[in-house]
Amino acid sequence: VQLQASGGGLVQAGGSLRLSCAASGRAFSNYAIGWFRHSPGKEHEFVAAITWNGGRTYYADSVRGRFTISRDNAKNTAYLQMSSLKPEDTAVYYCGVVSVMYTSGSYQYYAAWDNYNVWGQGTLVTVSS
Repeated sequence: VQLQASGGGLVQAGGSLRLSCAASGRAFSNYAIGWFRHSPGKEHEFVAAITWNGGRTYYADSVRGRFTISRDNAKNTAYLQMSSLKPEDTAVYYCGVVSVMYTSGSYQYYAAWDNYNVWGQGTLVTVSS
């Protein structure tokens, strides 16, 4: 599978952005999807994940209540709706696919960078104060 993340940009604090993660190749619908972000001093920071069928979602404490992860398997696309953005959300955001099909793991499983084996190229989100 190949992933392409898009939707990043410059936004003022309090604003919103929606990131997209478009997949091609192997059966996207069989795999959980996660979003991570990288910023200076914070590498591989987990943001959110969604199971293969969209039945469960997981969020880092820092984004819960502000971000929403979703997926449309018919379109082979996952989304990260980000609202009430803060300057500390500034980062490069990456979407990834877990290495195992049909997982129903715990938060700790989805929050672990090493459980993902395919990544998109990243999209930069900059939040100005």
